Amino acid sequence: MRFPFHDMGAVEFSDPLPEAVDLAVIGGGVIGVSTALFAARRGLSVVLLEKGRVAGEQSSRNWGWIRVQGRDMAEIPIAHEAQDLWQALDADCGGRLGTRTVGVSYLARDEGEMAAFEGWLEEARELGVSSELLGRTEMLRLLDYPRGSWIGALHTPTDMKGEPWVAVPELARLARAEGAAIAESCAVRGLDRQAGRVTGVITERGRIRTQAVVLAGGAWSSLFLRRHGVDIPQLAVRSTAMATQPLPEVVHTAAVDDRLAFRPRDDGGYTLAPAAFGELYLGPDMLRHLHHYLPLALSGEFDIHPRGPQPRHWPDAFSTPRHWSGAEESPFERMRLLDPAPNADKVAEVIALFGAAYPWAGEIALHDSWAGMIDVLPDVVPVVDHVAQIPGLTVVTGMCGHGFGIGPGFGRVAVDLATGRDPGHDLSRFRMSRFFDGMRLKPGPSL
Repeated sequence: MRFPFHDMGAVEFSDPLPEAVDLAVIGGGVIGVSTALFAARRGLSVVLLEKGRVAGEQSSRNWGWIRVQGRDMAEIPIAHEAQDLWQALDADCGGRLGTRTVGVSYLARDEGEMAAFEGWLEEARELGVSSELLGRTEMLRLLDYPRGSWIGALHTPTDMKGEPWVAVPELARLARAEGAAIAESCAVRGLDRQAGRVTGVITERGRIRTQAVVLAGGAWSSLFLRRHGVDIPQLAVRSTAMATQPLPEVVHTAAVDDRLAFRPRDDGGYTLAPAAFGELYLGPDMLRHLHHYLPLALSGEFDIHPRGPQPRHWPDAFSTPRHWSGAEESPFERMRLLDPAPNADKVAEVIALFGAAYPWAGEIALHDSWAGMIDVLPDVVPVVDHVAQIPGLTVVTGMCGHGFGIGPGFGRVAVDLATGRDPGHDLSRFRMSRFFDGMRLKPGPSL
């Protein structure tokens, strides 16, 4: 049996489109769904518009970690808020989100990695993290005595996990129950504007009047923005993951080293992934923005591998249109679901690595494997900002693989930004202008 995000399936959310709303949200991933939920709780009329299926892309394909550990300092306060929200939302959903505190560990093979962990912890400690450094004996005990050459770990006992392909649709059901309208298989072709300001959205099923739009389109965000004359250096990398069949409980916590990531799942299996391994496909945006990414590439801190041209209809394929009218079929309708194939060699390698660490687990049978396209930015932190050129448009994108866990936090923030309220956090790190104002980019942690 394959997980449901591999195909479009039946439409679950098919609410009639309202004529006008206080807020329109583009993108049915965890951030878009959370934005719609908190807007409804604020008493706003809100519609969530998704070209394919809720959580059909990266929001259901991630590792399921809800972590504070290893984040950029500017993200930590929002990640703390998100963890509180996940627990409250799980209660609201009757415990169906799969949220559980399991702890997260980053495993070190040498003193250099331990020093990097210590450097992050020294800076993060004043932000109230529960993280701690563990020596080899403590680390082995925590991980149920795996076989491996690790010398220690950075461990955060309060970090959590959820079940992404279950949790995000459950949050959408909660949002609809609280008043949000949700329309799947309804692409937004563009913005309606007067004197440059947003006055509505143009969908494949008609126009909706609104003066406030939140774009949370993941790997598709930069394509949507470029159609409106806004350019951000966002790319997307293919990331592979997999799930095992149920196993004996070999380890109860989540951990990652330079090659392997794992965490327990509610069905008795484990979600596994090849750590920071990603694949970057050639496309026009990649070529145009290569200069933004060169410092990151030359640092050697990320395991990114170049690949050939993006396949037809992908966001950065050479054949994908960059301009179209509201009356024309958009690229978002030509590819309702971006479902890249996983890297089969990495799947086999990761299963072997997990089996070598826990040989007493016995034969490790694969339940399913998949890939997703992670939206990235050159400094490994997102854009969460108003679009200065288009009053009324707020963008929340480029989560760089951090989006699931922090999603409810940024969803709540997005509602405040879109409605002119104080979001309660310093968002200057996430401003869109940082790529073009001449200031040197400061990459986020590569932990």
